[in-house]
Amino acid sequence: MDINNIYDNSTAPREEGLTHAPAESNGEDILEGKCPEEDTIDQDSVHEDTIDPDSAQEDAIDPDYLDGDDEADQLYEHHRVVVDKKQRLMRIDKFLLVHLSNTSRNRVQRAADSGFIMVNGRPVKRSYKVKPDDVIQVMLDRPFYENKITPEDIPLNIVYEDDYLMVINKPAGMVVHPGFGNWNGTMLNAIAWHLKDFPQYDINSPEIGLVHRIDKDTSGLLVVAKTAEAKTHLALQFFNKTTKREYNALVWGNFTEDEGRIEGNIGRDPKDRMRMAVFPPDSEIGKHAVTHYYILERFGYTTLVKCVLETGRTHQIRAHMRHLGHPLFCDERYGGDQILKGSNTAKYRQFIDNCFKLCPRQVLHAKTLGFVHPITGQEMLFDSEWPDDMKALMHKWRSYLSSSDNN
Repeated sequence: MDINNIYDNSTAPREEGLTHAPAESNGEDILEGKCPEEDTIDQDSVHEDTIDPDSAQEDAIDPDYLDGDDEADQLYEHHRVVVDKKQRLMRIDKFLLVHLSNTSRNRVQRAADSGFIMVNGRPVKRSYKVKPDDVIQVMLDRPFYENKITPEDIPLNIVYEDDYLMVINKPAGMVVHPGFGNWNGTMLNAIAWHLKDFPQYDINSPEIGLVHRIDKDTSGLLVVAKTAEAKTHLALQFFNKTTKREYNALVWGNFTEDEGRIEGNIGRDPKDRMRMAVFPPDSEIGKHAVTHYYILERFGYTTLVKCVLETGRTHQIRAHMRHLGHPLFCDERYGGDQILKGSNTAKYRQFIDNCFKLCPRQVLHAKTLGFVHPITGQEMLFDSEWPDDMKALMHKWRSYLSSSDNN
C-alpha cells in the first residue's frame, strides 16, 4: 500500500490537528534523570534519545529502536516537587528553573509543550501559575537506571540461555522495567533473582540487561544481555536494524490487499500524551517508522496479521494499524475495545463481549526474534507459541466464522 493512500484514506481515524503539533520531545532534554525526591532536585546522567553506535553499551534501551509496542504506555516520574504553602504565584517554567539544576528555561518550556510536566496529575502549559500545595511531577518516557532493583522470586519462561544472553518469552500483564506505579513484580525483578548468583551480572548497571522492551499487555520474546560486551553488540544490531522481529496481531476490519507497507512518523499525540500518533513521513514531527504487514487469516470483521518491524518506535504497530483504520482488537488505548465492525445484533454484541473477556488486552504477540550471537557470531532465530488467551480467542473467531458459513 502506498503511503499517499494512507493519508487520503477517509475511513481511517484521523489525527486532527497533528500537523500543528509542537516539535517532538521525549522530555529528556529538561533534565538528567535521578530518582524522584520531594522538594529537592538533583541531576545525574541523561540517556540520549538516539543511541551512538560507538558507545552502544551506555544505553541500549532506546526509544529509537524499542519494539513497536514499547512499554512507553506509561510515563515515569523522575522528579516531584510539593510546592510550599507560602509560595507566591509563579510561572511553572520559572519555578522549575529554580528547583532543577543543570537545565534551562527553554528546556523546561519544551518539556511542558510536550506534556511531560504535570501538576496534580494533569499536564500543564509553560504559562501555568504554580500555587501553594501543588504537586509538580516531571515525567519521562523511560524509567531511571538509578533505581535499585530488588531480586524477586518470580517465574520466568526462559527460551534460551548461555553465559552471555538469555531470551525470555514474556507473558502479557508483566511490566518489563520498574517504574512509577510498578516498582515491584516486574520482569527485571525476576531476572535479578534468576541471575543473583551470576558474578558478572549487576541488575542495576545500564551496561548490561535489557536490550529492548515490549509493553505490559503485549506477550512475546525479549533478549537480555548478561555482559557489557553482549549488550554492546546486540544494541548495535537493533540500531542498525539487522534483527528480525515479527509480531502477530488481531486487528479490526478486513483488508483488500494481502500485504502492505506503512510508512509514517511516530510521535506523541498532543491531545493524549499516553498515546502515539502518525505524522507524514516528510514532516519534522515524530520519528521515521516503517511497518510491513502480511495477512495470515481473515475472519470477516477482524483479521490476523503478521507485522514485521523495519524500525522500532513506541507503539509502532498499534499506532500504524489504527492510522490505517484497523486498530488492534481490544486495544483500549487506541479505540480497539469497541465494536468497530460487524452486525448490530444482540448475539454479535455478546460474542464480541465474550471475546474481550477471553483476551482482555491488545491482541499482540512478539512471536519471532532473530539476531546474531554477540560472541559466537551464530545466527539465532527464536519462535514462540501464542499464549493461551490468544489461542482461545483465535479458536473462538474460527468457530464463529465456521458457524456463519454454515448458516
